[in-house]
Amino acid sequence: MNLESPKVTVKKSQQEVLEFLSNVENYRQIMPDNIDKFESKDNAFLFALKGMPEIKLKIDDPTEDHKVSLSSGSDKFPFSLTALVADKDTSSSDVQLVFDGKFNPMMAMMVKKPLQNFINTLIGNIEKL
Repeated sequence: MNLESPKVTVKKSQQEVLEFLSNVENYRQIMPDNIDKFESKDNAFLFALKGMPEIKLKIDDPTEDHKVSLSSGSDKFPFSLTALVADKDTSSSDVQLVFDGKFNPMMAMMVKKPLQNFINTLIGNIEKL
């Protein structure tokens, strides 16, 4: 299952956005208002939204200089969330989130709308940085 956020413009350079998204503690700032739990350790963080199970994400080792990739900390629900950051000019950049999950069709149907809402909230909060 693949989901994408709208592309937004952030009033920060590409490097500033990449550095922000490479620090797990910063994800607390872009989480939805209904966050119930947030814990960070090393290059990973755990969060839970009210009424939802806990989700653990870890930052993957950077492979390219224009994206930050997060992957699931659980083998039960393998997925990745990637922030693509494109340089727009010296003081702004375009950011888009891309979700790629390996779910069975029934699970995909159940989680598609809540996940899309979550991704849209994250990108909306990134836009406000």
